[in-house]
Amino acid sequence: MNINESKPAADRLRPKSFDDMAGQEKLVGKNGILRRMAESGRLPSVIFFGPPGTGKTTAATILAESSGKELYRLNATTASLADVREVAAAAESIIGSAGVVLYLDEIQYFNKKQQQSLLQYIEDGSITLIASTTENPYYYIYDALLSRCAVFEFKKVAPREIERRLKTVADQLGAADCFDADALRLIADVSAGDVRRAVNTLELAANMKAGDGGRITKADVAELLPSVSMGSFDRDGDTHYDLLSGLQKSIRGSDPNAAVFYLARLLEGGDLISPCRRLMVIASEDIGAAYPMAAVITRACVESARELGLPEARIPLANAAVMLATSPKSNTAYAALDAAAADIKAGLGTEIPSHLKSPQFKGYKYPHDYPNRYVSQQYLPDDLKDRHYYEYGDNKTEQTAKAYWDKIKGGK
Repeated sequence: MNINESKPAADRLRPKSFDDMAGQEKLVGKNGILRRMAESGRLPSVIFFGPPGTGKTTAATILAESSGKELYRLNATTASLADVREVAAAAESIIGSAGVVLYLDEIQYFNKKQQQSLLQYIEDGSITLIASTTENPYYYIYDALLSRCAVFEFKKVAPREIERRLKTVADQLGAADCFDADALRLIADVSAGDVRRAVNTLELAANMKAGDGGRITKADVAELLPSVSMGSFDRDGDTHYDLLSGLQKSIRGSDPNAAVFYLARLLEGGDLISPCRRLMVIASEDIGAAYPMAAVITRACVESARELGLPEARIPLANAAVMLATSPKSNTAYAALDAAAADIKAGLGTEIPSHLKSPQFKGYKYPHDYPNRYVSQQYLPDDLKDRHYYEYGDNKTEQTAKAYWDKIKGGK
């Protein structure tokens, strides 16, 4: 086993084809859109977004090579406009006569002016942009650039897919016979969907045994991992997610006994962050408008838990779980938002009513100038003016609000 190299294994052993990638079946699988794009040889400008270690850079490299164009790489955390101009200049040379591919990592760190500087090169075809980001591009990338690029989402990679990739990497490192199956499985399970992290952990474990010919066991791998990453994950990688699902469904079903059981399972496994996040989601998704203070109370319990740390953190989290399980339930606000989002995705409601636009507000009626601080006027766009997204729930809080507004609005 000879694996001592200056570059991490995740970089030097990066997959050369989509067949070798882990996960992203919808993008790079047999009928995946990126695979079809590569096979066609026609590469448009694209934006990849998703968590670290999910294959964005690998897919970009494979795509660029399939296009037959020269590939240039920049990272937006350190690159400048001068770097972009240098790539554009290369595109005008003989080498780049057919255009070049620019892979721009972490594009969210480019400001508006820097992002706009890319537009002219994309439009004239001198640069084909492949940008990647770990953030939501619809928040961090300007519309003019988004409209010129196809956007693809990369998902966290399932443990089974990571394990398959680890077996390949172990073989490439000459360490295929050194790892017990349970050791590879553990690395895959605790990598949180990040293939790069998994490969780097494998290389670290292999380096521990390099030269002595010893077997690498699950216990050897466990020594490399923080204790909080153990216990919440099982052999097939599903239990952690099943426990979180069990926690939420038990609270949604108003069963405090099951809620504290699943919470205890998660906390005993050393996982504090996941139940904190899930409890905050539950407060708004499942209790919602039926008891609006639930979100505030849950947030306070979560903040206390994070400040206390385990084992004391279990106390405020238990209070939050029981409170949520025994609270009245409503998903009306959440359902209303989804209904509105469906209309937006369908291309409706693009024009905001003129009397709501800043700064003119021509024709806008200021509710505070009217009795009961209410006046009837149109707020939704014209093509959605009669749409009703929100329906009051049958719980006491929402029915009280309904009775009040029925009275104020004259039963409307």
